[in-house]
Amino acid sequence: MIRIIFPLLLSVATLLSGTAAAQQPVEIADDAPDTYTVVRGDTLWDISGRFLKQPWRWPEVWRLNREQISNPHLIYPGQVIFLDRNGPWLSIGRRLGDQKLYPQVYSESAEQPIPSIPLDVIEPFLVAPLVVDDKAIAGSATIIAVDGERVFAGGNDTVFAKNVQPGKDNWQVYRKSRPLTDPLTKEVLGYEAVHLGSARVTEHGTPATLRLASALEEIGAGDLALPSDRPAVFSYVPHAPDSEIDGRIIAIHRGVEVAGTHSVVILNVGEREGLESGHVLALWRNRGSVKYERETFALPQQRYGLAFVFRVFDRVAYALVMHTDGQVTVGDGVRKP
Repeated sequence: MIRIIFPLLLSVATLLSGTAAAQQPVEIADDAPDTYTVVRGDTLWDISGRFLKQPWRWPEVWRLNREQISNPHLIYPGQVIFLDRNGPWLSIGRRLGDQKLYPQVYSESAEQPIPSIPLDVIEPFLVAPLVVDDKAIAGSATIIAVDGERVFAGGNDTVFAKNVQPGKDNWQVYRKSRPLTDPLTKEVLGYEAVHLGSARVTEHGTPATLRLASALEEIGAGDLALPSDRPAVFSYVPHAPDSEIDGRIIAIHRGVEVAGTHSVVILNVGEREGLESGHVLALWRNRGSVKYERETFALPQQRYGLAFVFRVFDRVAYALVMHTDGQVTVGDGVRKP
């Protein structure tokens, strides 16, 4: 966790010198307290939400000096966060009970520093292939057999695959699943990939020999694999897109129709619309339409939450629901906050 928070903080200065500095002034929440004591399980987003109307803008209001930014042990359970309403600014003080309550860092090796967002929720999504298109499928390696003439393989078993790229030793095994379809144009944006496990090449050749390092499901002939490349998600802090975004939620992880806070959703916008990891989007509820006498009226949409984009593909993206006032539903809109 330390190595994730560290690059996150280093990018704050870059963000503040760019688009974030040009935004409207940060607003204090109506019921913001003067102080708050950090508890285990908090995130920077959660804490900032107690003080700010726009919690995703926390990088703009933390008073971080050079020493603090270079120290990944930043905020721990038991520390007191102070609100200076003149800025507004948030600063870090000692634990409650200490005699001097001036802003400084209190570190304790027995505790883990808190993350910016719930990392345990999205960690499984950071390495595995999530979305594949026709080009990715065509460039994938294909498992052609399992050692020992068995039909399926599991962890530590040996498999054989064709089209394994030379110099690529680590692979993620997947199976093409349901199509991801744009709800408006009906265009297939890609295919959701079912992550089956990971493998490492033990001998290159035609076919190549691989040992399964992990297997979440049975793996057999016909399953596909892509090189394992970990995306650099947390080199970004939360920020709004530079341009307007007009997208929809096209699916919810695990195939459910409704979701809530800390659920993972799939969007029909991606790199081609200018979306990037770290973007924060507002969630808008589609209220549908009603008929009154002989006329049909489209009801206005309602803003009801926020989502944090953590992985982006060409035409789709994955986002974590950070806050919601009610259910998150397939078909709801996402826009620049």
